[in-house]
Amino acid sequence: MTGSWEVRVHGGRSSGNARGVTRIVIVLLTTIAAIVSAAAAVGTSPYWWFAALPLVSLGALGGWDLVQREHSVLRNYPVLGHARFLMERIRPELQQYFIERNYDGRPFDRDVRSIVYERAKGTDAEEPYGTERDVYQPGHEFLVPSMAPCPVPEHPPRVRIGGPECARPYDMALLNVSAMSFGSLSANAILALNGGAAAGGFAQDTGEGGLSEYHLRPGGDLVWEIGTGYFGCRTEDGGFDAAEFADKAAHDHVKCVSLKLSQGAKPGIGGVLPGAKVNAEIARVRDVPEGRTVVSPPYHRVFSTPRELVRFIAHMRELSGGKPAGFKLCVGSRRQFLAVCKAMVEEGTAPDFIVVDGSEGGTGAAPLEFADHVGTPLTEGLLTVHNALVGAGLRDRIKVGASGKIATGTDLVKRMVQGADYGNAARAMMFAVGCIQAQRCHTNTCPTGVTTQDPRRARALDVHDKTARVRRFQEATVAGALQLMASMGVTDPAELRPHMLRRRVDPVTERSYEELYEWLEPGQLLAEPPASWAADWAAADPDRFTV
Repeated sequence: MTGSWEVRVHGGRSSGNARGVTRIVIVLLTTIAAIVSAAAAVGTSPYWWFAALPLVSLGALGGWDLVQREHSVLRNYPVLGHARFLMERIRPELQQYFIERNYDGRPFDRDVRSIVYERAKGTDAEEPYGTERDVYQPGHEFLVPSMAPCPVPEHPPRVRIGGPECARPYDMALLNVSAMSFGSLSANAILALNGGAAAGGFAQDTGEGGLSEYHLRPGGDLVWEIGTGYFGCRTEDGGFDAAEFADKAAHDHVKCVSLKLSQGAKPGIGGVLPGAKVNAEIARVRDVPEGRTVVSPPYHRVFSTPRELVRFIAHMRELSGGKPAGFKLCVGSRRQFLAVCKAMVEEGTAPDFIVVDGSEGGTGAAPLEFADHVGTPLTEGLLTVHNALVGAGLRDRIKVGASGKIATGTDLVKRMVQGADYGNAARAMMFAVGCIQAQRCHTNTCPTGVTTQDPRRARALDVHDKTARVRRFQEATVAGALQLMASMGVTDPAELRPHMLRRRVDPVTERSYEELYEWLEPGQLLAEPPASWAADWAAADPDRFTV
């Protein structure tokens, strides 16, 4: 589709358009009633009166337009002004299907959507006749092939999640389902995603909406995510219920536990679930009262300092029986993240994993200002987290996941070059279960049954078929990433290096990531911080989040 501004305005107009349609229907019904009454009054058959129905109706609609005060366009251009609202309503669809090129749509272009659909269906995902992209355009990135490619590994490598304090480490797949909650996604969508994870041997992040039966029933591996609302392990006053958390974290399908600090779509802001959407099932899953509006605050109650955060992650690991524990964030202040690193060093404990969400991520609805202008994009976020952990001597015990617009093997390889150990995908997995990027996720009117709680719409999503598609998409995407790495002379993601990814900086110059960015040495921040990091490292305080 088009850029985010137009689409969000389109989504926000739905109620206004509905009111306009209601007015037209009322005018037509009133006109028909008037015709029948008039015919009855003069004692003639009403049928010939209906020949005048279009003119009478348009006249009535025009009169309504002239006296209404909501739309200036309609007062100046009665009747004809409705064409403007109609065209505005269908503009995103016209843009997506008839105007945009294969490679310039947003948030995901047609090329990316097509390759996800094709891989999910198990059909041919190859393209003839060369690239349509301008390889001399500044910003174009490309991977560096080797003159001596390697054989593609027969079995995809996995990433061991679990540091020295973890009693029950987990081997994570290279690509997994990113955080999407039951409530934001339909029950059928959750069932299909988890079923695909079970069949393909990868993990699904539950999102912060609680641990539902739809996450558990298919038997796929789970990363149970806890947000600021502590849904699923919540006390009556909205605090963290340690006993309930321990009980649910002990479930065999829960392989890791995660604390969400922020998300890419809206870092630093909470959420509101209107009471009308809190039905009995969602209330039960989230431990909230049925029918009452639920607020997720932007901040956590379980910690207020970097040191308390690190201690709480260790507490989560203990409560879960030694399963890997970590946190997710959209990176903001480098100084604050360095404060967390200092707290890890001083406390002698650390999370087993950190998931970096880029500001380009966004399955959750968010205010325009946050979605477009708050938070660090995934590239810089990964580089910050990876280098901070390396410089603090912590990288070897903490695995890093990347979440933000990962849809192809190329995306996955790029993120691993930039410092990630594995990737998570949300919107690409939604494509795999049938999403068409209609961008009505927050309106409960999803046309494919993916992001709705409307039973009639959700039934359109066939769980058996979409389960297979999720598995095929993940399998083909990982295979594509391994094929790319083999062409680069690499058989394991740990062998990827910054010089293997290059970016064009102007029409005649391109540079490798090794040249474009600074890469710290292990323990460098502890010994002698480089000048570019020294001020932030000195100001980082493990006992407060310095702005």
